[in-house]
Amino acid sequence: MEKLKQQLDRLIDALPNKQEFRNGLEGLYSVYPFNEFEYIISTLLAKDLLTFDDYLEMRDSYMERNSFLYIFEIAGPRTFGESWAQSHLRELVPELTKPSKRLDSGYSGHYDLFLDEKIRIEVKASRAVDAGSDEPLFVKALASDSKKDFWMNFQQVKCACCDVFVWIGVWRDRIRYWILSSYELEHHPDYLPGQHYGNTGEGQLHVRKDNIGDFDGYEVQSNGLLRAIRAAYKRERDARNKRI
Repeated sequence: MEKLKQQLDRLIDALPNKQEFRNGLEGLYSVYPFNEFEYIISTLLAKDLLTFDDYLEMRDSYMERNSFLYIFEIAGPRTFGESWAQSHLRELVPELTKPSKRLDSGYSGHYDLFLDEKIRIEVKASRAVDAGSDEPLFVKALASDSKKDFWMNFQQVKCACCDVFVWIGVWRDRIRYWILSSYELEHHPDYLPGQHYGNTGEGQLHVRKDNIGDFDGYEVQSNGLLRAIRAAYKRERDARNKRI
């Protein structure tokens, strides 16, 4: 959005009545699908300051920079964190299954996905947004190269309830994945074991611009998720066995 606004601002500066035009934008009344951007672009096209080919190039570039902006429009953290994130992960790793009592006699809804009839997986997802903005999510959504501060909060983390954690971070133009064993998360310096006063066994993790690098060793590409989950499970078993 920032780059698009910069492109349009430069073109508006070429209008002979640019200040009058900008003043008019402040009081512009919009009703979907007619909005400020539609008004600016149609004006620039009419004034021959923007060719149709230039418009198509601008549009294609915007679409490429905002490939995942639609994810910020998913209403409700539960719909995003559960419905979208788990479905997205299963599309990438078809071997993942939804757990059930039939597959795991001890299952009681305490983890999200199951692999190889033994690996209990918890999926956590968050979206990178401008930490200093009160705008709707899709407006304050950040690009992966943004210099602005962001804050991702992975909540209700229960290390005793699963073997592997899969984190999904969404930017306007990029989706990133981190995979940690439950033991690795539980003992990570950024993990906060008490989410609410009096809670036991439940914590949270804040991922920000200044600490996201702490997890570089756990980041994987989408085509390596299956292998990474299995590797994290092996690390989990090895670490827990050493504690016995």
